[in-house]
Amino acid sequence: MENKLLEINHLYTSFRIRDDYYAAVDDVSLTVNKNEVLAIVGESGSGKSALAFSIMRLHNRAKTEGEILFKGENVIGMSDSRLNQVRGKDMAMIFQDPLTALNPLMTVGEQIGEALFLHNKKLDKQARRTKVIDLLNQVGIPRPEYVVDQYPHELSGGMRQRVMIAIAISNDPELLIADEPTTALDVTIQAQILDLIRQLKQKMNAGIILITHDLGVVAEMADRVAVMYAGEIVELADVETLFENPQHPYTRSLLNSVPNVNQQQDKLHVIQGIVPSLALLPRKGCRFKDRIPWLDESTHEADPVLREIKPGHFVRCTCYQHFHFPKEEEVDQSDLS
Repeated sequence: MENKLLEINHLYTSFRIRDDYYAAVDDVSLTVNKNEVLAIVGESGSGKSALAFSIMRLHNRAKTEGEILFKGENVIGMSDSRLNQVRGKDMAMIFQDPLTALNPLMTVGEQIGEALFLHNKKLDKQARRTKVIDLLNQVGIPRPEYVVDQYPHELSGGMRQRVMIAIAISNDPELLIADEPTTALDVTIQAQILDLIRQLKQKMNAGIILITHDLGVVAEMADRVAVMYAGEIVELADVETLFENPQHPYTRSLLNSVPNVNQQQDKLHVIQGIVPSLALLPRKGCRFKDRIPWLDESTHEADPVLREIKPGHFVRCTCYQHFHFPKEEEVDQSDLS
């Protein structure tokens, strides 16, 4: 398929805890097309950022297995010199926390200029500064001629996030990974950042992986959605299908946890339990089973796989066919068990 930009096949990313390796990304397969936003959603600890760092090959101590094919070339097998050519130019990342991602000892202009210099050494110093100011202007930073000489601590959270975006788009990447790009920003700045990412997609025809736990952002931005839980993809569908006809119990629980202004609710729905820690993660059976204890054991598969139930709509485990939200007595009973 000509439109396919990134293809991930059976990816495992494992971290060492004491004497053993535990997979935080466990047999994940995904594709990203040009001019497409693929949202990856799930609670903290689901493996979303671990997946993003694997694609960019930013894990230092992890063991990574499988294939990450970027335009047909396996990122996992790339030499360091080839990786340095691709990373920051052909594929780039907007990090979750710009204050820790930016160098506090370098000005904004120096940091964006460094990204330009690494991939285009023909630009002289003055041309680079002009380009940096143009990038700051593109991302909506006022008075870019002044901001270019400021340090990260002198800027607001929204301004720092825009600087991160300017660095990421400085070389017109074909693949852009945005890891929680609007975390801790107020709603006005959040809307501006999302609008900026949308414009970049249209302008550069880029493929975008948007990692978030905000389902409102997903509804507004995504073309397709992958729901991730405990290192696995549990549901994958286009955005309309996922919101109108969610199937997996985890997806339905996430959507049910969002307050609905059109419905009167006595209390918010809360998903029982938490995402298991990496070392305690059950590696057999349905990983969401313990958080829906009112479903009978027989409703779960012994070895759940991602199945296509309708064209383009994939769900893991047969428990989705039997899932219902619990009645009060079922909740009480599950608390006792």
